[in-house]
Parts: sequence; structure tokens; C-alpha cells
Amino acid sequence: MALLGKAALAIWHDPAPEIEGDYNEWHSKEHMYERVGVPGFRRGQRGVALWGAPKYFNFYEVDDFAVLTSEAYLERLNHPTPWTRRITPHVHNNSRTLCHVAASRGAVVTAYAAMILLTPAAGREDELRAWLAGEALAQLLERPGLLGAHLLRGDPSTSGTETVEKRLRGGSNEFVDWVILICGYDSEALEAVRPDALPEALLAERGAASSRVRGIYRLMHCVSETDRPG
Repeated sequence: MALLGKAALAIWHDPAPEIEGDYNEWHSKEHMYERVGVPGFRRGQRGVALWGAPKYFNFYEVDDFAVLTSEAYLERLNHPTPWTRRITPHVHNNSRTLCHVAASRGAVVTAYAAMILLTPAAGREDELRAWLAGEALAQLLERPGLLGAHLLRGDPSTSGTETVEKRLRGGSNEFVDWVILICGYDSEALEAVRPDALPEALLAERGAASSRVRGIYRLMHCVSETDRPG
């Protein structure tokens, strides 16, 4: 039921309106299958915002962090397909971070997902991580409508590697520090997490320097390594 590996790639972005239909076709019919064909990539999914920004959330689960810097993955990033070359320059407001999985409880492939982005206060990282990975995530799963809760720790030092795909995207890239990814079947239950279970004041008390909600996203498509066409 937990994430399929010890690392993940978290991406948010906005395709330009004039290519949004082509973007969804590309991501569902080529790009995710290409990614789960890279050794160590286990599953990928795409969500679209009910509210929040950027509009699209892409998420990939991988065996371990080394997969995200592997020669096989970099080879794909440096040799994009013609369809990828057509789409990528029109995808804006990019946020792309390679992440370590700090804790994972329950499901990740659900109808809806919400994300809280946070930055730990200096010197309080271990305290905050221990509370989230233990008590906080476990209590979230006791709430009706919620099925999974996961803590990701971003690694910005490796997230900005220069590749052909990165040059095609152009512009700046946001890196996130930590992500609490909460998954469930009830969007209203996810909406209630921030005010009722993880309010800003509580997270600050437990060691967060800052926190904010990214949004709530509806699952559009999910593929795993076993779904690749033969």
C-alpha cells in the first residue's frame, strides 16, 4: 500500500492552453510509458487541479534515489522524442524536484490528492520529521475519506541537472523542500486537512519555518511498469 520505492519525482506545471489537449495525449500515450520503461521507475500518474496551481501534477515512484540520476534516465532526458520536443517548450511555471521518501503510509493511487509544501526551521529538521512520520501521518489515516499520507524530502542539489529537456522547458524551475502528500477518495475530506489536522500554527509549533497548501488534484491517469505495451 505504501509508495513503490524509496524516492520519487514530483512535478507541477501549466501547459499553455493551446496545447493542453495535445499535452494530455502525449503524457498518457507516450511520456508516462517511456518513463516507466526506465529501469527503476515503478509507477507514474498525472492529476489535474480542482483548485490550486500549477494546474497539473505529475508524480513518479522509483526504487531509490540513484534511479533519478542514473545513466538510463539521463539518456532519456538528453534524447527527447519528437512529441516531447513539441510539447515541452509550451509547458510553463515548472516545479520539478527529486525527492527522498521520508515516510509512507497507505495508498497513493486514489481519486484525489492534496499537497502541503513546507520548509523545516533550521535545527528542527529531525524533530519535525519524527513527528510527521510517526504521529501526524498515522492520525491522518484515521480521518474518513483519507487513504494515504506520505512525506517527501526534496533534494534541490540534484534537481537542477542540465539536460536537453531542461533547456527545452526554459525559464526558471521551482524546487520544493518537503511535501506532505495526502491521498483519498473524498475531496472535501482532503480540503479539511489543512484547517483541522495540519494548520499552519501546529506545523510551526512542531518545527516548520513555513507551510502552504499547493492544491487538490484529481487523478487523470496512472501507469505502472507492468502496463507498458508489449
